[in-house]
This record gives sequence, C-alpha cells and structure tokens, in this order.
Amino acid sequence: MDEREDMKVGTMPGDAEGGRRPTGAAPGAAPVKRWTAARKQEVVLRLLRGETLEAVSRDVGQPQYRIAEWRDRVVMGIPALLHEGPGDGREEALKEARRKIGDLLMEIELLKKSPTKPRRRRGWKP
Repeated sequence: MDEREDMKVGTMPGDAEGGRRPTGAAPGAAPVKRWTAARKQEVVLRLLRGETLEAVSRDVGQPQYRIAEWRDRVVMGIPALLHEGPGDGREEALKEARRKIGDLLMEIELLKKSPTKPRRRRGWKP
C-alpha cells in the first residue's frame, strides 16, 4: 500500500487530530474575515461566563493574547460606564460654547438691523 493512500484528504503528516491549522482557524470552520465589535463582544462574554481562554481561543481561531486584550479592554471600560458622578466637564463646556454662539448670533442680527450712517468719501480737497 502506498504512503499517499493512507493520508486523509486535507491533512498533513504530523498534524494532530482536531488541532489548529497553520492559519489559526479551527478545523472545519470558515475563516472570519473581519472581527466586528459584536463578534468580539460574544467572545468576551463567553470568557466572562466562565469558559476558559484556551477553549475559546481554540474554538474561534484567535490567539489567546488577542482575546485576553479584548477582555482587558472590556474590564477596564466598565468603571467609566458605571460612573454616576459629575461628568468630566464636557457637558458644561458644551453649554458654555452654545451660550457664546447664541450671544454672537444675537449680536450679528442686531448689527444687521441697526441703521447705518451714510459714509462720506474721504479724499483730498483741491
């Protein structure tokens, strides 16, 4: 029997059964072309629900370090979302800017409506 006949289609010598392919994709899974925020969210939620990083990484075909970065960003962003105290000053600055814009618009309208004095030509008198 020839050595080629023993090999399964799509496998390489030395491949572990059920292991990852060199591309990082799980066996039989279609590669994900773009990792949207919603997809990343689902992966992080799986981690937060108790699945292991290794299992999730193997299942979705992404390196563990990348999934850990996604999880860390989510965890670091939680306090900012839960903050209920006074804002960071943006709202107050925005209100002040709108007030100034309103004042300037009123001033422009008043200047447009005010009677203008006729201008005299200035020049040399002979």
